[in-house]
Amino acid sequence: MAKNKEQQEIKTDGWKDTFSDLMNLLLCFFVLLYSMSVVDEVKFAELVASLSNSYSIFSGGAQAIGEGTLVSSGATQLNNLDDYYSDMGKQAEDTENPEDPMKELEAKQAAEKRDEVEKIYADVVEATENKRIEDDLDVTIDDGNNYVMLSLNGSVLFESGSAEIQSGAKTILSRVSDILNNYRKNRIKIEGHTDNVAIHTAEFPSNVWLSTARATKVLEYFNSKGLPMKNMEASGRGDVEPIATNKTKAGRAKNRRVEIKIYGLSSN
Repeated sequence: MAKNKEQQEIKTDGWKDTFSDLMNLLLCFFVLLYSMSVVDEVKFAELVASLSNSYSIFSGGAQAIGEGTLVSSGATQLNNLDDYYSDMGKQAEDTENPEDPMKELEAKQAAEKRDEVEKIYADVVEATENKRIEDDLDVTIDDGNNYVMLSLNGSVLFESGSAEIQSGAKTILSRVSDILNNYRKNRIKIEGHTDNVAIHTAEFPSNVWLSTARATKVLEYFNSKGLPMKNMEASGRGDVEPIATNKTKAGRAKNRRVEIKIYGLSSN
């Protein structure tokens, strides 16, 4: 009876083999992960970001990679893991930064406008040299590449407190009008500026009145030389936009000026 009882005993420690195999597999898995993080932490971070953004692996596991080939094909796929997450990281980057047709168009238009204004600038500088008036004015481009500006000293054009163009200045303005004639279709804006010394006369109650009158006189002169009135405008800014200090005589002389702005056709 004792022998039969021993034969009927059931072994209950077989689970240890399965558990041991499972622990070995888990150990190998985490060692692999650790080795990957040590070898290249940056690439592992890219893998996490790519999987999370593209496949939702880390936000619930609701999706698989493609059709699950990485998981189903076993450990042999691990040799190509670097290729997987490199490609997926690039895909995520492309998704986050898609090509924007509108931005490309805006960049192209900005480049065309810059090229146009720079061409006007180069031609105007050459023309002032050819007409020998380069010492009587300054030629610049605004920061936004919208226009080329010719700045003339107001004391050369007008007497103090007056808006009548001096006879000697008409030679300069005549040569400027020849240059502007090349841009008849462009918008041309003429601005008058003064220093901060206040004026209060029956004709000019303020500096704004004086600067506006001077800009208008220059506009009328250009129109008399054949420039179309429809593309020109005149305005006065008074003393609100100084380019030098008003504390010195030289600075105030620089602030008394007339600016002629030639806008590019793309800026009209």
